[in-house]
Amino acid sequence: MVKLGLPIAVIFVVMLIILGAMSGIGGTSSAAAAGCGDRGQPADDGEQGNGRQGDATGGASKELRARQVTNAKIIDEVAKEGKLPGRATLIALMTALAESQLDNINYGDRDSLGLFQQRPSSGWGTRDQILDPKYAAHMFLFGGDSGDPPGLEDIPWENLSLNDAAQKVQRSGFPDAYGPKETQARSIAKEAGIDLERSGENHPKQPGKNTSGGNSGDSGNSGNSGNGNGKDPDEPPDDCNTSGSGQPGKPGEPFHDGNANWPAVVKNPRSTADAIRWAKAEADSHRANWYQKCLAFTSIAYGWNFSGTDYAIDHYQIEMPKDMRHDGDRNPPPGALMFWDTGHRAGHVAIYVGDGKIASNDIGPIGEISIVPATEIETKWNAKYLGWSPPYYPKGG
Repeated sequence: MVKLGLPIAVIFVVMLIILGAMSGIGGTSSAAAAGCGDRGQPADDGEQGNGRQGDATGGASKELRARQVTNAKIIDEVAKEGKLPGRATLIALMTALAESQLDNINYGDRDSLGLFQQRPSSGWGTRDQILDPKYAAHMFLFGGDSGDPPGLEDIPWENLSLNDAAQKVQRSGFPDAYGPKETQARSIAKEAGIDLERSGENHPKQPGKNTSGGNSGDSGNSGNSGNGNGKDPDEPPDDCNTSGSGQPGKPGEPFHDGNANWPAVVKNPRSTADAIRWAKAEADSHRANWYQKCLAFTSIAYGWNFSGTDYAIDHYQIEMPKDMRHDGDRNPPPGALMFWDTGHRAGHVAIYVGDGKIASNDIGPIGEISIVPATEIETKWNAKYLGWSPPYYPKGG
């Protein structure tokens, strides 16, 4: 019996390890989803647009990131030679990120190749031509000489959302794959020294500029609300108090310490004081482990392996009981979770550490935890403060 039992036990343990890895042990799955990008354009919906990240760098190694920056410069040079505005470059970068991770790969679905996964059989050029990044960028932006296949300039892209403009060119079976790449595209453009706000002689105006943190999910109205008053219909009232409770303030006003009286159901492996201490130590370490992993960071700070929720905004608006949500209240107690609507699917969450400051990823050096004034999420990212809650992880594990 002992001889029979040992191999069965070994197999059982191995299966447990596999299941643990699949469920996000280490905070790289469910908790990793709630993303936060570079300043001004926080949040991204993950490497595949589904809120999940491949690793702490958002799926890109240092080597890949270097190639992405190089390819971004080539794409922008083609756009500038064609006198196109920075918005055209942004659309091209988002497209290439969705298609190839902005890497000039020599493989793909069927005969697809290169940065934009263009197909020789569909008239995009020869294999060698498509694998030339400058040629591929020119084809994406300007299309074939006869207008077939069409490039960006062959469609009325100025009045389309970023995602829909890319889809008009690519005609992909995954039509919503491009919008979630906006944050990553802007981050790479910044590193490459690309001005995405420049105008172009062919297109002096840049319609659809969205001032609320991006328009990656809009549909055809280029980020305009469509309600005639220029206000996003999803925005909370100007006082940021969506429930009538708490101590609301206006964006940019300071946050003050409140009193922590967590409900009895809030039980974490790590105490509030220890979580804050751990978060500050992580900031001091300057480890770039937290790119687009804000919800993962908060749950791991409190001793969990994963949060159990895919998006930070869902953690606040769906998983958090109503009586634990302090909408618009700018007096969070130390250790509280603070939430923002970033204009992207994922949203943002950080840990309030007291004295008006938070421990947050990506607000300083990308991927690192920084201790900064809580107001910076509003003033630097144009995000909308939603409120705070106790550090409650009903699905944490």
